[in-house]
Amino acid sequence: MADRRARPAASKGARKSAWRRALTPPSTPPTDSAAPSPEPAAPASAERAPSVVEAALYQDGVRVSSPATLADTYRELREAPAGMAWIGLARPTEGELLSLAAEFDLHPLAVEDAMEAHQRPKLERYGDTLFVVLRAARYLDAPEEVDFGELHVFVGPDFVITVRHGAAPDLSAVRHRMEETPELLKLGPEAVLYAILDAVVDGYVPVVAGVQNDVDEIETEVFRGDPEVSRRIYELSREMVEFQRATRPLVGMLHGLMAGFAKYETDEELQRYLRDVADHVTHTSERVDTFRQALTDILTVNATLVTQQQNAEMRALAEAGFEQNEEIKKISSWAAILFAPTLVGTIYGMNFEDMPELGWSFGYPFAIGLMGVVCVSLYVIFKRRDWL
Repeated sequence: MADRRARPAASKGARKSAWRRALTPPSTPPTDSAAPSPEPAAPASAERAPSVVEAALYQDGVRVSSPATLADTYRELREAPAGMAWIGLARPTEGELLSLAAEFDLHPLAVEDAMEAHQRPKLERYGDTLFVVLRAARYLDAPEEVDFGELHVFVGPDFVITVRHGAAPDLSAVRHRMEETPELLKLGPEAVLYAILDAVVDGYVPVVAGVQNDVDEIETEVFRGDPEVSRRIYELSREMVEFQRATRPLVGMLHGLMAGFAKYETDEELQRYLRDVADHVTHTSERVDTFRQALTDILTVNATLVTQQQNAEMRALAEAGFEQNEEIKKISSWAAILFAPTLVGTIYGMNFEDMPELGWSFGYPFAIGLMGVVCVSLYVIFKRRDWL
């Protein structure tokens, strides 16, 4: 997008070093007291709404003013013909967005999207203004989950407005690095947009690393037979669906920006930067696709292992039931064998006088023999049926 205001040119060498400095986060916090502080909290005054995180005016890549209110920002930008305003808001009110829309001629559809949030990543061009929706992400170590935020960016010829819904991304770091490289800020609002894109995409790197650790842990838990692993697989799969929705549209968005390089006379260094961001997005999107496929495979393996475990338990129960049946057969067989002599002995043990065998001399041997024959016969029968 061509800038309508003339900006001093920078040499290629200076621009390259500026880009390297701007895209490399400082290893230690700056100690220079004169350096601008990253996204300070809004002063507690009745004129400034708490959703305005920071508003600043830049000329030639240097911050020249930090207006306290949106009205002051509008006024100072009108008085600075070569200036650029960068306004950062967090969950703004409807009145603030309508005020910005009236001042910068923002399209009503874009303003409506910024009010409602919960938008998919997209890139829309309304005349001289770009409207970009980004889904940022960060990995929370304690609960081992991915937290998503939403960022809306309005980019015009002399302004950048960021509307943040959520904790991510950390735009204060982006602003601080940009202010440390005035050569970069000289390139205008486009440079701010691409720096924000880079911050969002770089924020995906620790998320990818955290998810990779989760996938490795889940694989271990699956083969260890953890009963809670199915729930963890499901929750991580849902997070990967959200992650995929955040990264996949970015590929098309960045290619759309690259397609307009010639038409909107995008700076050559910005073109290189955008291509690098596009490469990172493509790599991240491919990793997310890999995670989704891996989780699907792990879920299938877990279902197979659970089925095998259930089959083994059912087999063990069946074997235990079979062994119990065998024991019952043996007990029943011996009970029947012992029942025969008990029955004969019980009959002849009754005190009745009119029993023919009581006066028979062979009555006792006959009773003993009858008991033996019945017992041996039952034993042979049960033995042939493998009950004994």
